[in-house]
Amino acid sequence: MRGPAFGSYAPDEVAWLLTDLSGVALEAPTEEREEAVQQGGAHYSESLPQEYQPDAEYLRLYRDALAAGASRIAQAVATVAELVLAERGRDVVLVSLARAGTPVGVLLRRWAAHAHGLDLPHYAVSIVRGRGIDRQALRHLAAHHDPARVVFVDGWTGKGTIARELAGALAEHERDTGVRFHPGLAVLADPGRCATTFGTRADWLIASACLNSTVSGLVSRTVLNPRLLAPGQYHGAKFYRELAPADVSHDFLDAVNARFADVTATAPPADRTADFAGRAAVDRIVERYGVGDAHLVKPGVGETTRVLLRRVPWRVLVRPDAPAADLAHVRLLARRRDVPVEEVPGLPYNCIGLIHPRFTRGADGAAGWAAVPA
Repeated sequence: MRGPAFGSYAPDEVAWLLTDLSGVALEAPTEEREEAVQQGGAHYSESLPQEYQPDAEYLRLYRDALAAGASRIAQAVATVAELVLAERGRDVVLVSLARAGTPVGVLLRRWAAHAHGLDLPHYAVSIVRGRGIDRQALRHLAAHHDPARVVFVDGWTGKGTIARELAGALAEHERDTGVRFHPGLAVLADPGRCATTFGTRADWLIASACLNSTVSGLVSRTVLNPRLLAPGQYHGAKFYRELAPADVSHDFLDAVNARFADVTATAPPADRTADFAGRAAVDRIVERYGVGDAHLVKPGVGETTRVLLRRVPWRVLVRPDAPAADLAHVRLLARRRDVPVEEVPGLPYNCIGLIHPRFTRGADGAAGWAAVPA
C-alpha cells in the first residue's frame, strides 16, 4: 500500500507491506492494555494504545526540539546512509521497521537522492517482539528484490531487543526457506551499542520520537492479532485519516532535508563494535529496582518517551548532566502523569523509563507495587 490511499507519505517515499485495519476498533485505554499484557491475557501487538494528542505546550517542545536537532539528525542520516552505500552497494533496498524506522528510511532515501542521485526502493514492514518479523513481507521482498541487497532500518536502539529479534527471525527464516537476508540493522542512534551501522551512539532526542502517528505518515503501530489476520496476510496497521489536520510528517522530513546542504563530513565512527553494553546496564537497573523483568526497563530518550506516551510508567531515571533540551518533553510528560523523576549519576543513557511492575488498575504509582488479585 502507498499514500495517499494508505498513509500520508508520497507514493514514492515508502510502500507499506501491511494489511489495512483502519476500520477495526483496536484502541484500548492504556491501563486496560497494561493490565492485560502483564497478567498474560494478551500480547501487546494484539491491540493499539489510544493515540496521544499533544496540546500546544507539548507541540512547542516538539518544534523546539526539531529546530535545535535537525542539523544533528541530518548529520546522522548522512553518516549511516554513506555507511550503507559503501558496505552494501548503491543498489540497496531500504526496509524500515514500522513505524519508528519509517521516517528514518524516508530520510535515508532522500539523502541517497540528494548526494548521489539514487532512487532507492523503500518498504516498511512489521516486526513484533517475541513473534518475529512479518514472513509474508519477507516473501514479497525476496520475490521482487535480491535479499542480499535488503537493508533493515530503525530509528534507534535501546537494550538491543529488536536487533536480537531481527537476527533471530531472519536466521529462522533462512533455516525454513534457504533465503538469507543480512541481519544487520542500520539506525540513526545506537546508545545501546548493539548495531554496527549507525549515525551516532549518543543518546540524544530524535524529534520524531516525541510524537506517534502524526510524525509517521499517520500510520499506527503495527498489529499482529490472529483473530483479525488470516494466514498469508501481512501484519496489520491503521491509517488515521482523521488526524490529517495535526500531521507533521512532511514538516519533520523537510526540516531535516533542509539541513543536508550543511553536512560536510560523513566519516564512519571509529569504534563500531557491538558489545550490547546497554543491555548490561539494564540488567543492573532490573536488580537495583527489583522490577523483575528487563522488558519493563526502557532505556534511552526515545524508549522513555514511548513509556510515557503508551504504557503505565512507574518512574523515570535521568542522568544529572543530561542536556536539558533533550529531556524537556520527558519531564513534561512525567509531570502530567505524576511520575517521579529520579536523578541517577553514571547512567549510560540520558534517561531510562521504568514501566509499572505487576500493574493492576488499583496500583499505587508512588509505591510502585500492585497487589495481584488472588
